[in-house]
Amino acid sequence: MKRRTLPAVAALAATAALLLTACGSGDDKAGDNDKIAGADRATKTPTASVSASGAPAEDKPDGVDVSLPKDVNLVFDWDKPKDKNEAAAMEDAANFMRSIYRGVVKHSTKDASLAAYATGDGLNYATVQINEWMKGGWTATGTRRHYDATTRSASNGTSVEVGFCSDASKFYGKEIKTGKILKTKPSLKDFGYYKIIMVKVATSENLWQASKVYVETGARQCQ
Repeated sequence: MKRRTLPAVAALAATAALLLTACGSGDDKAGDNDKIAGADRATKTPTASVSASGAPAEDKPDGVDVSLPKDVNLVFDWDKPKDKNEAAAMEDAANFMRSIYRGVVKHSTKDASLAAYATGDGLNYATVQINEWMKGGWTATGTRRHYDATTRSASNGTSVEVGFCSDASKFYGKEIKTGKILKTKPSLKDFGYYKIIMVKVATSENLWQASKVYVETGARQCQ
C-alpha cells in the first residue's frame, strides 16, 4: 500500500514515529558476531535527580517516572527471558523507549528517565529523536507495538543485546498548537527493527542503560 504524499513537515512527523536515525554505523551487524558491539563500553551512574510524581508504582521502575499520557500507548508484547540479567536488560530497554516518548510529550531532553536509562551514544540517540519532534512542534499519540524480542549476553556479564520489532502504523505525530493528528496510510516504513546494547550500571543491582542503538527502518521481517 502506498503512503500518501505529505508536506515535508508532516512527512517528517510521521516517520519520526519510527525514530529517525541510529547511533553507530548502519553496517554494523551486531547480531552476526560473538562479540556484541559496544559491550565493552563503561557505564556511569545516572546523575539527574528523580522528580516527585503522582505516577503509580508500575510507572516508576527503579524509582524513575516513565509514565505517559493515556493517548500514548507503548505496548511491549514479549516474554521475559529466564536469565536474570537478560530479563532486567530487556525491561530497561522498554524503559529506554518509554523515556524517549516521555521526552517527546514533555518537550524536554532533560527528564530524569533519560539520565537513568541511557548513556553515551544511547543518550545522544534519544536526544536527537526528541529534538526532531520539538523542532517540528509535535507531540505523539496512538499505539506503538514492540514484539519478537530476543536477547544475547556478552561474555563479560555486563552487556546484553536486546533486539525487537516495532509497528508504528497506529502511532502518529500531533501538532501541539492545533491538535491536528498527522495520520498516514500504513506502509512498510511503519515497521522497524531495533538492536539496543544495554550495559549494567556498576553501582546498581538491576539498572541497565542503553549505550548504543541500531535501527533498520522499513524492516520486512517485522511485517
